[in-house]
Amino acid sequence: MKVGIAGVGFMGSMHAAGWKATAAKIAGFCGETVEECKPIAAQYQTGIFQDFKTMLSAVDIVDICTPTHLHFDMVLQAAAAGKHIICEKPLALTIQQGQEMIAVCKKAGVHFYVAHVVRFFPEYALAQNTVASGQIGNIGEVRLSRGSFRPKKPVGNWFLDEKKSGGMMLDLMIHDFDYARWIGGNVESVFAKKITTGHPDAPVDYGMAVLKHHVGTISHIVGAWAYPPPTFRTSFEISGDAGMIDFSSEGTAPILNLIQKLGADAPDVGLPASPVIESPYTTQIKEFYNAIVENKAARVSAEDGLAAVQIALAAIESANTGKAVYLPSLPEVSA
Repeated sequence: MKVGIAGVGFMGSMHAAGWKATAAKIAGFCGETVEECKPIAAQYQTGIFQDFKTMLSAVDIVDICTPTHLHFDMVLQAAAAGKHIICEKPLALTIQQGQEMIAVCKKAGVHFYVAHVVRFFPEYALAQNTVASGQIGNIGEVRLSRGSFRPKKPVGNWFLDEKKSGGMMLDLMIHDFDYARWIGGNVESVFAKKITTGHPDAPVDYGMAVLKHHVGTISHIVGAWAYPPPTFRTSFEISGDAGMIDFSSEGTAPILNLIQKLGADAPDVGLPASPVIESPYTTQIKEFYNAIVENKAARVSAEDGLAAVQIALAAIESANTGKAVYLPSLPEVSA
């Protein structure tokens, strides 16, 4: 199978390394300009497409690693062309967009996966498996934290434009919203607070959210774009009536150490640390590829991506209004 990668920033490069570890062929890249595609195309000795439409005619799988506000139109175009789709998180900026994206993919009969990579970090995956197997009993409380520096780009920093990225709660905290739901099941309500300051010398984005799951589990989630580069810290604590699991990225951090060595070449966005040999991004791409080839489900679906968007948007609404937001059940999306 041939894959085309849309977007040649940090995520595009991480996904490209993943595809290189599969039997798929990277047919080429497309970006804002041909010029910005040249370094990565040379690295993988592959082609450059003038635009997204041209790429669609030459590939079997489309991997969308573009800014969030571009996901909706690109997924609709790819589905209309009959291409299988992997899309970076967040799935979309609104629930309505996400529902339409899922519907058109179902109608087209194509596979559609959302890249919630935290599910593929081995420590997070092992903890979920431990919970699912009942080893720590009934889960009462989940605590998750994720803190990084504000994404930095020399020009056109779309991350800091909430109309394009959704802001820190949608772009960063959505990782842990998805993971909390994977651990504790569907969410009944969300109560959140946030602090945002655009002060040029000390910009801070900090958020806290409390999720109440239908089964009674409570999840406490903290997220921040507030640390000095290249810091990225994550942690979790999962408490059950028969045991507890806890993890902190500060314990073992080979990826973090690698970034510190990179210095000026460090990525524009934070990268969580993980004590792994294979990159979780590669593990994720391998699983998506095998799911497409073998026509089976992966551990994260487009519906999971939609549910995570719903939680994130509820957190944003709660932080803006000061009130808890109750989540309606999402109807099953049909073609």
